[in-house]
Amino acid sequence: MEAAVTTCYRHPSYETYVSCVRCERFICPDCMREAAVGHQCVECVKEGHRSVRQARTAFGGAVSRGAVPVVTYVLIGLNVLGYLAELIRPQVVDRFSMTGAGLTGPDGGRYLYVSGDLPGFDVIGVLDGEWYRLLTGSFLHLPPGDSALGSVPFGVLHIVFNMYALWNLGRLVEEQLGRARYLGLYLLSALGGSVLVYLIAPSDSVVGASGAIFGLAAAFYVISRRLGRDMGAVNRFLAVFLIWMLVSAGFTSWQAHLGGLLTGAAVTVVYAYAPAGRRTAVQAAGCVVLAAVLVLLVVLKTSALTG
Repeated sequence: MEAAVTTCYRHPSYETYVSCVRCERFICPDCMREAAVGHQCVECVKEGHRSVRQARTAFGGAVSRGAVPVVTYVLIGLNVLGYLAELIRPQVVDRFSMTGAGLTGPDGGRYLYVSGDLPGFDVIGVLDGEWYRLLTGSFLHLPPGDSALGSVPFGVLHIVFNMYALWNLGRLVEEQLGRARYLGLYLLSALGGSVLVYLIAPSDSVVGASGAIFGLAAAFYVISRRLGRDMGAVNRFLAVFLIWMLVSAGFTSWQAHLGGLLTGAAVTVVYAYAPAGRRTAVQAAGCVVLAAVLVLLVVLKTSALTG
């Protein structure tokens, strides 16, 4: 008496005598997947992957060694695109820089803001409802040839230095926080830097990713402390950033640097010390509260300027 012919459950025309060790269905070589013992079918392997919880970092980010730092790449790309836009249309800087309060005159020139109605002068900036400047200025940089160091052109170096810092810091922080948390940190740091500019120097016109990058520096410090790393090198690293903030105060916006640093530190402290049981909810709530505080500060400053 002949034995019954068995075929693959996915490919009925293929004769086989090997079965999946989990569901015991017969599988052909195309459907076999190596297991610890024997072989499994494609569907059982997928089911096994779904039942395995993905490892998380201390901050809730997915553990994915060797993963591409997608958000860092995208942020660098946006900054470069913003710079190219400036080269093509120089008016982009005036239109989207972080400007708290200013005036444009009948001749099209820019003037310091003064309260009250001045015939022929128009208010511009966050004060006039252009809230987008609080973020767009962080994706622009000094145009080529602009001088921030006396007679030394600083325009190209501005974006080069910032993108170099973003490349080195961003990859490390993104790996620990995960993409969503990292993007939230970056945007809130940029926003915090712009808000402090608005509070202290509303007449200044500021561009650059420095505020967000100082936020990443603060995040790197908090992350290192939370993970119990050797703080000697980390302290020296942060000291360099603080010294640069003091040295560059004469030709860059120290307000944006300090605002980004403080905001980045606050966000990362929330990320790092949120209770494990409801970590994601606490982290999200902390970011929302911080964003609301920044918005409130802008509203209060606007009210004070307009009387």
